[in-house]
This record gives sequence, structure tokens and C-alpha cells, in this order.
Amino acid sequence: MITRSTDARRTAENASIEQTPDDRTPDGRGRWRWVRSEWTLAALGSLLLAVVLTWPTLRHPASTIPGDLGDPTLQAWQVAWSGHALLSNPLDLWHSNTFYPERYTYAYSDTLLGYAPFGMIGSGFEAAVIRYNVLYVLLHALAFLGAYALARQLGANRWGGAVAGIAWAYAPWRLAHSGHLNILSSGGIALALAMLARGHGWSLRHGYRPERRRPGWALAGWLVAAWQITLGFGIGLPLVYFLLAAVLVAAGCYGWSWWRKRERPAFGRRLLLADLAGGAAFGAVTVLLGLVYLRVVDLNPQAERTLDWTKMFSPPLIGFVTAPADSWLWGESHAAAREQLSWPPEMALLPGMTLLGLAAAGLFFSVYRPWHRVALGLGVLGTVLLGLGATLGGDGDPGYLTLSMHLPGWDALRTPGRMMHWISLLLAVLAAGLVTALAESSSQTSTRRWTRILMPLVLLVPLTLVTLEGVNRTPHPTVPQPPAAMRTAQEPILVLPAGGVGDLTYMLWSTDGFPRVTNGLGGFEPVSQAQTRTAVASFPDPGSVAYLRGIGVRSVVVVPSRAAGTPWEGIAARPIDGLGITREDLDGTLVYHL
Repeated sequence: MITRSTDARRTAENASIEQTPDDRTPDGRGRWRWVRSEWTLAALGSLLLAVVLTWPTLRHPASTIPGDLGDPTLQAWQVAWSGHALLSNPLDLWHSNTFYPERYTYAYSDTLLGYAPFGMIGSGFEAAVIRYNVLYVLLHALAFLGAYALARQLGANRWGGAVAGIAWAYAPWRLAHSGHLNILSSGGIALALAMLARGHGWSLRHGYRPERRRPGWALAGWLVAAWQITLGFGIGLPLVYFLLAAVLVAAGCYGWSWWRKRERPAFGRRLLLADLAGGAAFGAVTVLLGLVYLRVVDLNPQAERTLDWTKMFSPPLIGFVTAPADSWLWGESHAAAREQLSWPPEMALLPGMTLLGLAAAGLFFSVYRPWHRVALGLGVLGTVLLGLGATLGGDGDPGYLTLSMHLPGWDALRTPGRMMHWISLLLAVLAAGLVTALAESSSQTSTRRWTRILMPLVLLVPLTLVTLEGVNRTPHPTVPQPPAAMRTAQEPILVLPAGGVGDLTYMLWSTDGFPRVTNGLGGFEPVSQAQTRTAVASFPDPGSVAYLRGIGVRSVVVVPSRAAGTPWEGIAARPIDGLGITREDLDGTLVYHL
């Protein structure tokens, strides 16, 4: 129950917020109050925290990369390509320089298209690596800020918001995805929900308050959600269905209230227009990107995922309390539990031991209304059951596989464990309600000075614990430098040895000028690429040279140091007489001119 003094204090705070800077300080010094505002400090704090908790990512940003040399090199190329294409020839955005001579090759994986503005900054290989590392840090900062804003909008105080932000942005399970920029880039989910809730004047603590509607925030929320979709459908598609369900539920509640009270509830024309415009933009982005992926499947039927993939990546229940190996606090102690998982990178899903405890307590003691807490608890339970995938009830139907069979696009989401985005966000909101209740109950029930002094120290305990659980021991391997031949060879180029994760490195090397290359690695293998790799296994010989000329390849770049154990081992000793080609050695890299 809120006391009169609390009401008076909040009224005074609201009144001060509505004053202009000059009203508060006639000499104009109030114009700089934004420097000390909550949101300025939250943004700066999120950046500082991100640098610290992702360290050593920014120690050598031009030469190392977090995670491994697989997906991070692919994603560094993706960001670079989108910026390059939009600046040079936007019509060729989807037809990238890789997988030559295929089309729509930029959509062979989640595209990270929303990061294209970053791809416009700088050029070349080194810029691509630096850009990736900076984005890696910034996405963690955005995840914290988004969850902080959502918790604050839903009714938590600053302590609760901070706990929610750290617990969600640096949950231990995220460390298993240190090499998946598209999976880590989920800050837009929480931020969009915070903006939409603010725009509609709604919170868990106070419910719907029409006087607090802000149409501009609602529009901004829809646009941020649309931007989130451009980072990939892997985590964006569940957001699409969540927002669709939220709209239907909100419309149903509005209609029920109208029917029950015989009068139309307050909503407002401006807010309706903001929702229609924002929802249309969100829907258009979703549909347009979806059409591109459908085109890829039309051209490459083998790209369509079967439910066997989902069954293979479905985690057991123990996975939800198992930390990945990159967790500094729990990694070693959970090694035995990880051995029970068939694919730990997608099945070590610990949201945080501290977060689990805080959320459980938050079901019983919180600033949120009881039925809202029940709804949050049911949301956690429901998303956990979905996250089990095919392990739920033996076949996942009803469950995750049911959605895969009936919801458009859901069958492409082969990893049920990624529902952890929603599980840990709901847990973070519950935890924020508990921490807020603890802080406010002590301030309202006690006037003792020592209690007011000690309470911040007490509240530092959960904040410290969730921070410690986010400390990483993520490897940061050195990225191989591109040979000079990649810049001088005439395109289109085939780089040997071809196939496997090495192609991802070649894709990153191609950011120096973006020459067309036949190499590439994505979510599936196009038929032409498999044919090319088979045809050139004996290169250089008459058959392989004729094949490459037939598809338009002008140069073959061979990196002998990477050829051990491949069909191209010892290629430098193979004769080229009578083939009508020339060969040169550029600092240990062989270039065959066809």
C-alpha cells in the first residue's frame, strides 16, 4: 500500500520533471541537468560495464576476435558487405561477392542487415575486424540498457532495473554464443517492449494509465522492433509472434472492458495512428525480409530445414541449470553436467543461479500485482517447456514442434534452447520486482539512520552476484591476415583449399575490395559449390581448368600453409605445362591465372 508521503513525493517529482530547465534555474545552468540524468548515467554505465565484462575484446580489436574463427569471421564479413553494398550498389545487396556464381547469397544466413550503417564506416579487412569487436561490445551495452528500461517502465526502481539489466545482458548461457553475433544481438527486444509499454501507459505495477500514453514512444517501439527483425529471424521471429499475440490480447481486453462498462475506454486517436503506422512498418520489414528467404529456398530446396534438426538440438531439462565452459564462475564446476549434453553450445542454458533465486522469491514478494506475478511465472514455465523442444513429452508435440508444424517460419528455428532470451528476460523482470520491494519496504518501514545506510550495501549483494556470474573466459584468437594475392588477383577468384570453416576466413579476407569468390559457407550448401569443389579436387589439370573457365573463374589463389591434409596438399609441385595457364608466387601464396 502506498502512503500519503510517498504519493506526495511522487507528485513533487512529477512536477519537477515537467518544469523546463530555465524554470528550475533562471541562470540557465539547468540546461546541463541531462548530464546527470538517470538515462545519461544508465547509457554511460552500460558502455563501461560492457567494456569490462567483454574484456579483452577491445585489447587488440584489429587483430583478435571473440569466440572462434568460425561464425565471427562470417559475421564480420556480413556487416562489411551490407555497408559496402548500400554505398556502392544497393540493388546488389542480396547478391553478394561470395558463392559465385549463385544469387541471393547474402541471405544464406541471418544477415545482420540492421548493422549496415556500421558497415559504412571504414573499409578493408582491418576495419571489418575492428567493426565486429566494437559491435560485440555495443550489443551487450544495448542489452543492458534495454532490460533496464523495460524493468523501470514495468515498475522497478533503479536497483531493480540494474539487476535486471545485468542479469539479462550477461546471463551465463550467453557465453556459449560468444561467436554468434546474431544470437547475442537481442537488446532491441527489451528496448522495443519498454518503448511500447511506455507509449501505451502500461506497467506491471500500476496497470493501464491513460494519462501516461505517449504515442511517440509507441511508434519508436515498433520501429526498434522492426530493426531487431533485420538482425535475423533466428531470434526475431518469436518477437513477431509475441507482438502479434500481445496486440490480440490487448484488443480483446479493450473490447471486454468496453462491453462490460458500456463505455469506450480511453485510448486516443494519436496513439492508434502511431500503432497503425509503426505496426505497418514492422509488418512490412518482416514480410519483405521473409520473401527474400523464401526466394532462397525456392532456388535451393535443400535449404529448407526438417524437424530432425530441431530434435537434434533439443536440450534436456538439466541444460537449464548447466553453465557453458566460457563461464568464469561456473564453467569448471559444471563440466560433468555438460558431458551429459549432446551439443553443449546450444544446450548449456543456465540463466544464472542468482537470477533463479531472485525470480523465485519475486513470485511471493514484489512490487507487482499478484496476478501479474502469476502471469510472469506462467510465462517462465511456458517458455521453459517450449525451450525443451522435442524432449518435452518425448516428441515435443504439443510444444515446440507443434509451433514448427503450424506457425509460418517457425520450422526454420532449429534450436529450441534459444527461447532462453524470453525465459531469462521474464526471470529478470521478476527479480527486479523483488529487489524494488526490498528497497522500498526498508525505506518506508524504518526511519533509523543505520538502516538507510546499510540498505544500499545489502542491495549491492544481488547486483554483485549477477555481475560475477556474467564474467567470461571467452577465447580471443588472432584472425589470419589476408594474403596480398587476394587484392591483386583478377576476379572471379577460387581460393584453395576450399570447403569447411576455412571458407569463412576467405569471406572475411574478401572485404579488401570485395572481389567475387566462389568460396563461402552458410546455413546450407548450394549445388554449384559442391560441384565446384569436386571438379577442382585435382587442380591444376585439364578438366579442372576447363570447368573453372566454363563458370567464369579467372584466378585461383592457393594458400599452401592451409592445404595440409586436403586434396591440394603439395599442389606447388603439380605441373602446369600445356594447360594454358600461368602461376606466380606472391610471398608464399600461389596465384594461377586462367
